Amino acid sequence: MPLMNSDRQQTLGFLVHAAGRLVRKSFERRADGLGLGMSSSQWRLLFWVAKEEGVTQARLAELLEIEPISVSRLIDRMVQNGWIERRSDATDRRVRVIFTTKKGRDAYAELKAVARQVSDEALDGLPEETRQALVKGLEALIENLSLCDGTNASGELPCGSGRATDAKNDTLESA
Repeated sequence: MPLMNSDRQQTLGFLVHAAGRLVRKSFERRADGLGLGMSSSQWRLLFWVAKEEGVTQARLAELLEIEPISVSRLIDRMVQNGWIERRSDATDRRVRVIFTTKKGRDAYAELKAVARQVSDEALDGLPEETRQALVKGLEALIENLSLCDGTNASGELPCGSGRATDAKNDTLESA
C-alpha cells in the first residue's frame, strides 16, 4: 500500500518493519505454492542451517529469536521429515550440530529461488545504483545495531564506535 503524503516522514523503524513484513508475506505466499509442506518457521530454520552448516541448536534459537525448547521441537519435526539431521559435535559430544540433508538442500535451492523472485519484485523500478545503495545502507544499519547487542556496566547501550559513518547516520531518522 503506498504511503500517504502525510506519512512520508515515517521513522526508519516503521519503514524497515513495513518493508520486512511485506517481503515476508510475499515470500510465504509464493513458498506455500511450492508444495513442500513446510511452515514459515521451518523455512526460516532451513535457511539458517543451509547458511551455517554445523550450527548448534543454541545458536539457531538465538538466530530465530525463539526459546531453545521450541527450536528443539522444530528440529525434531524437520529431522522426522528428512529436511535436516543432528550430529554430535566433533570436539564436544554433548553439543548437537545441525546439517541439511539432500532433501533439505534441494528445498533450500527452491526457496532461495523464491526469495530471489520476491527481491526482484520488491526492487522493481529502482535503478541499479539505488538498489546497491539500499543494500549497502541496510548492511550498515545491521552492522551498526549489531554493536548495540547488549549494555555496558552503566546500563547504556555500547553504540557509537564502529559506526559506518557519522554522515550516513545523520541522515537516518530515529526509530
